Amino acid sequence: MGSDGKRKKRGRKSKTQTTLDPTTSTINDEVFSVNNVEIVNSATPTSANHLENRRGRPKKRLRRSPEKTPPLINGEIGVGTPVEGVARVVPAMDAVVKVFCVHTEPNFSLPWQRKRQYSSSSSGFVIGGRRVLTNAHSVEHYTQVKLKKRGSDTKYLATVLAIGTECDIALLTVNDDEFWEGVSPVEFGELPSLQDAVTVVGYPIGGDTISVTSGVVSRIEILSYVHGSTELLGLQIDAAINSGNSGGPAFNDKGECVGIAFQSLKHEDAENIGYVIPTPVIKHFIQDFEKKGAYTGFPFLGIEWQKMENPDLRVAMGMKPDQKGVRIRRVDPTALESEVLQPSDIILSFDGVDIANDGTVPFRHGERIGFSYLISQKYTGDNAAIKVLRNSKTLEFVIKLSTHRRLIPSHVKGKPPSYYIIAGFVFTTVSVPYLRSEYGKEYEFEAPVKLLDKLLHSMPKSPDEQIVVVSQVLVADINIGYEELVNTQVLAFNGKPVKNLKSLANMVESCDDEFLKFDLEYDQIVVLRMKTAKEATVDILTTHCIPSAISDDLKP
Repeated sequence: MGSDGKRKKRGRKSKTQTTLDPTTSTINDEVFSVNNVEIVNSATPTSANHLENRRGRPKKRLRRSPEKTPPLINGEIGVGTPVEGVARVVPAMDAVVKVFCVHTEPNFSLPWQRKRQYSSSSSGFVIGGRRVLTNAHSVEHYTQVKLKKRGSDTKYLATVLAIGTECDIALLTVNDDEFWEGVSPVEFGELPSLQDAVTVVGYPIGGDTISVTSGVVSRIEILSYVHGSTELLGLQIDAAINSGNSGGPAFNDKGECVGIAFQSLKHEDAENIGYVIPTPVIKHFIQDFEKKGAYTGFPFLGIEWQKMENPDLRVAMGMKPDQKGVRIRRVDPTALESEVLQPSDIILSFDGVDIANDGTVPFRHGERIGFSYLISQKYTGDNAAIKVLRNSKTLEFVIKLSTHRRLIPSHVKGKPPSYYIIAGFVFTTVSVPYLRSEYGKEYEFEAPVKLLDKLLHSMPKSPDEQIVVVSQVLVADINIGYEELVNTQVLAFNGKPVKNLKSLANMVESCDDEFLKFDLEYDQIVVLRMKTAKEATVDILTTHCIPSAISDDLKP
């Protein structure tokens, strides 16, 4: 963004892009991707596990083995088939349901209204306690959710109990007793090993009947969850996961559920790479809901860290030859751990598990995994023991874990966007959905550099800090000369710093000075006469059919 506040394209698109897509489909069989994110520039600010951009590398030819088509017996795919694993899954297939959702998304560019509603279809499955699991992105911004059982022609109204945006899981229930007749809940299995057979069941595009795809587990690691903009444990499988498969279960050869299908890899050099939410993440979500009566989220350490693989760096930091760990680069000042942890501390262990110089910990035989896995196994409010090296001295602390708040949040979690209007100036807060609304799904290339820098690197200085911007100017006589201001941050009002949108609205509403002066980024200022500005606001709201100059959450 230049000094005049206009939108300008920033950066350029890589010719080869790696995209992870949530796999919900629209009713008309068009791909519905709520949060397409280019993993080359991940939406996760502190992510260190981006998928690699393969531009410039020689392409690999992927050979596909001849497909074995299971025989059709009594109209059912896989019944009585010799294909290993599929036959055992058949009894559990009756627990798989089709999810129909009507979404009404907020309009972040015009925050006083909502977008046109649309419909989508996905998959889900029945678990114990008269509940159904599906993906969070399958029911995000829902207006109405319906479920249909396999072989049934009836759709049942569902109630959403909890939505976990970080782990992309949602919990539903149905009040109608008829829905639960003849349905047995699925049983959960243990985390599978590499090369274990998996069968993904769901309702992908192209038909209304159940679909079965088979494959093996090809990788187990910390994955980037596109919808949640987080990193949690995930399974990579080679079974096809298509639009509409979202929320469907992945079974092992014993008929036990080992995961939930939720996204796939779209890349010109890769085929049939799908991702599954594994049982440890699923059980964490369910137990969190059962313990606290609501979903509270996965805890995170509010730090950024650096690998300690360089031997000279380790010596300079006072580490002994037998010591390993990672260096803290920055600590979120709003996080609880900021009271005990400091920049340049070396984290040696977490809850008694030693951390290697590359940030990994032992996982299973022959496997290592990022130490964030240990943190994600805990619950919000839990205590954890952490050992650090500071000035060549070993210190031990007990910290209380909490969820991590970003300065620019990745989700608004169903809440309508906040806004405030004065003299045609529309003030709002920056979030990832807002950037996506303004600049499209490739906002990492299109959005102003300063906003992207804050998204990727800035930490909040206080728990209630927000990035407040002039979203647009609704043209009127009073704002002549300011019409081209777009998405420019507001730094101060009448000499007082702007901490958040509510503080700005309160300061403007209570102002009795002759002039309203807004200090913006790039050393721009906006000056309006207070009396005429407030008088003009009424006419501007009427002209644009805006019901209120201030959103409900900001009203006193």
